[in-house]
Amino acid sequence: MAGWLPAVILPTATAEQLRALWVADSVAGNSALTWSLFLLANLGALFLGTAETPVAKLQMTLAFGVTAVLDLVLVLRILAG
Repeated sequence: MAGWLPAVILPTATAEQLRALWVADSVAGNSALTWSLFLLANLGALFLGTAETPVAKLQMTLAFGVTAVLDLVLVLRILAG
């Protein structure tokens, strides 16, 4: 169960931030640098992490891979203004 928490919470929280940016149609209060650092951290965790079972690999992909993609979209949205 503990492996599913980050697999669900991390991408959901990031997707919610992305949704909030689009609904508000404003990037005020959001930092491209901060989200870029989250992107790098998620990529590092994805590529350096070890998973020994298919379920653990899926959990890592959801937690860090999907979140990294959403982080990238956030950074691009913030930079686009």
